[in-house]
Amino acid sequence: MIHTYKYVPHVRIAQRREQGPPTVKRAAALLHGGAAVARLNRRVGLGITTSVGTMWCAYAFAAIALVSLPAALASGDPIVIVAWIAQTFLQLVLLPVIIVGQNIQAAAADARSAATYEDAGAILEEARGIQAHLATQDGAIAMLLDKLATMETALGKAK
Repeated sequence: MIHTYKYVPHVRIAQRREQGPPTVKRAAALLHGGAAVARLNRRVGLGITTSVGTMWCAYAFAAIALVSLPAALASGDPIVIVAWIAQTFLQLVLLPVIIVGQNIQAAAADARSAATYEDAGAILEEARGIQAHLATQDGAIAMLLDKLATMETALGKAK
């Protein structure tokens, strides 16, 4: 009796084909919903983050912070000067710089994610090729087993 392997694709393969790679748009919709207010909030939040998360914004914030520097220095009070550095300059300037860094890290993470998705697709195609190769080998083995059975039958009759 010949037993042949029957390949059954994993359910995730069909899901992957339908969904495609994860996107920011789908993730935001899942997180905030699809209502008009949620869409508006996403647009406003993304717009602010996009404009504040630039080095040009960091330069503008630095210029704004420098406006109050002469007054802080003129006070001669070390607490006022430290407060100006910590509460005015650093907070204003570091916010956009941190967002720029996060945007760079997010872009790298997105690139890695896309590469992993493409690699998974390539591996899936390789596995399909292996399955086809094995199916061809199963057919060849079945043919050889049939020939062997025929030869055994012929030898049994010859005795």
